[in-house]
Amino acid sequence: MKTLLEKEDISAIAAEVAELLKPLLKGASLFNAGDDVIFDVQGLANYLKVEPSWVYKQVSHKAIPYFKNGKYTRFKKSIIDKWIEKQTVKPIPYG
Repeated sequence: MKTLLEKEDISAIAAEVAELLKPLLKGASLFNAGDDVIFDVQGLANYLKVEPSWVYKQVSHKAIPYFKNGKYTRFKKSIIDKWIEKQTVKPIPYG
């Protein structure tokens, strides 16, 4: 026996399955991996689309969040993303 489902029914089923799976996937490293990325200077420069010299200058002025791993300067992606949000200029409403 073949049953045809409407597109809306399929979407509803998919949403329900996703809700049921959320608690199981919460701790999965696959979904949290992006927050645990650690950049070196070159990696951060690539991420921000700037020159490595700009990153070094920001570090020397303590204008960007970083940490030291021995002699190596490193940047945690989740902290950099929060820093970017703080740097974002919000538009002034017109009117």
